[in-house]
Amino acid sequence: MRVYNFFSFFSMLPLEVLEEAQKELLDFAGTGMSVTEISHRDKAFSSIVEEAEALLRELMHIPDNYCVLFVQGGASQQFAAVPLNLMHSGKADYIVTGNFSKKAWQEGKIYGEARCVASSEDRTYTYIPDVDKISFNDDADYVHICSNNTIFGTRYTRFPQTKAPLVCDMSSEILSREVDVTKFGVIYAGAQKNLAPAGVTIVIARKDLIENPLPICPTMLRWKTQAENGSLYNTPPCFSIYMANLVLRHLKKLGGIREINQVNEYKANLLYDFIDNSSFYTNRVEKEYRSIMNVPFVTPSKETDEKFVKEAKAAGLVSLKGHRLVGGMRASIYNAMPVEGVQNLIAFMKKFEQENA
Repeated sequence: MRVYNFFSFFSMLPLEVLEEAQKELLDFAGTGMSVTEISHRDKAFSSIVEEAEALLRELMHIPDNYCVLFVQGGASQQFAAVPLNLMHSGKADYIVTGNFSKKAWQEGKIYGEARCVASSEDRTYTYIPDVDKISFNDDADYVHICSNNTIFGTRYTRFPQTKAPLVCDMSSEILSREVDVTKFGVIYAGAQKNLAPAGVTIVIARKDLIENPLPICPTMLRWKTQAENGSLYNTPPCFSIYMANLVLRHLKKLGGIREINQVNEYKANLLYDFIDNSSFYTNRVEKEYRSIMNVPFVTPSKETDEKFVKEAKAAGLVSLKGHRLVGGMRASIYNAMPVEGVQNLIAFMKKFEQENA
C-alpha cells in the first residue's frame, strides 16, 4: 500500500510517472537497456535532455536569451557557483530568510564581500522582509534570495526589484507557481521537490551573465562550459534527468503551471484554514508570507508532537516530523501531493485533536 509522503527533502512523484518509469526500466526507447545503462552520448539519451529543456522552456516561458542547464551537486553547490560565475567586482547582496539562504550568504563570503542587506532571523524566519524597504548596494554584482523556505514555511509573495541581476534559489517551489523569468538573472533549483529524484539541479541563466566566470572558477562549476556542451560536458545524472522529463510531460498534460498552482493554492488553503480554526494546532508564520509548499505546525507540547508523528505514520501519513531547527510537524505538499492526501491529513488531525486536547 502506498502512503502519503509529506517529506520536505524528497517529494512524492506522480504515480503515473512512476508507472511509466517502471514500464521502461528494462527497455528504454527500444534500446534493450535501462536508461541507467545507456551512454549519455547516445542519441536516445541526448533526446531526453533536449526534450526536457524544451518542456521546461515551454512551461516556464523561458526566453531564448536564457540558457537551461542540467547539472550535478544539488542547489548547495550553486551557493559557490553563483559567486564564482558572477562576483566580478567582489561584492554581492544577500537577503537571508532561512537556513539555505543563510548558507548561500556564508558561502558567498568565501569569495568576496557578501553583504546581508536584510534578514528575518530576528523572528526565527517567520516572515519575509519588506522588499520595498531594503537598501541594495549600487556596486553589487548580484542580489541573492531564496524564494521559498522549506524549513520555516515562508515564501516571497513579491520579488524585489533590483538594479543588479536577481539570483534566486527556487528549489522547493519551482514549477509550483508562475514566475516571470525575465525578472531574474539566474534561477536555480534542486530537482527533488517538484521535479525528479535527487541528482540533477536546474540552472536557468541569462546568457550575457555566464560569459566571464572568475578565473578561479573550476571548470565543472562554469555555467558557460555546461551551456556550450548542452549539459553533457561530463556524465550527467542520467536517471534524474530522465525522471524530470517524465514529470515535465505530466505537468504539461495537467495543463501547465497555472493549473497546478490553482490546485496547490487549494490544498494549502484547506490545511491553513483547518489549523487557523483549531485551538490545538498552531502555525507561527505570518499569514502574508505562508508557503503553499511547506506547512509547519505544532501541538501544545513536544510530547504530543512526537505522539502525532508516530500515530500519523501508522495511519499512512509519513515523514511529518518537523526540522530540528523548528520542531513540531511539517507537511510538505508539493505538486505531486494529491488533494486527497491533504484531506486525509486534516481528517487525522481532527481525530487526533479530539483524542488529545
